Amino acid sequence: MNVSSIVVQTLPENINEVIENLKNSGVCDYHLHDEIGRIIVTIEGEGVAEELKKLKVIEAIPHVLSADMQMAYSEDELDDHIEVLENADMVPHMLHDDDLKPEDVIYNGDLKKKNLEGFARQFDKTGKKS
Repeated sequence: MNVSSIVVQTLPENINEVIENLKNSGVCDYHLHDEIGRIIVTIEGEGVAEELKKLKVIEAIPHVLSADMQMAYSEDELDDHIEVLENADMVPHMLHDDDLKPEDVIYNGDLKKKNLEGFARQFDKTGKKS
């Protein structure tokens, strides 16, 4: 199970309406807000893909200016990834390949240009035991 916190931003004059819509959305739990329009909610999901679907629902609520995932916790995925890391070679196989060209290395760290739904599906797949 994944649990993530989301910071929702709205204008101060819309805060009560947005909070009410968040509470009625069925996709998150409301926790607190401040007077300048920041609202803290949490979402839960079986994987990253489910959380992203819930995040899209939050983003579509009227008067939501932004909704950004801040912290995430995944007990099952963390355990699975720790097991993979514990059983893996310390040095990735590609670094032993003397013929590998730097331009052939695929960098996956830039989430701004990434298809997050495709990334989430792939991440959920690789984190599961076969």
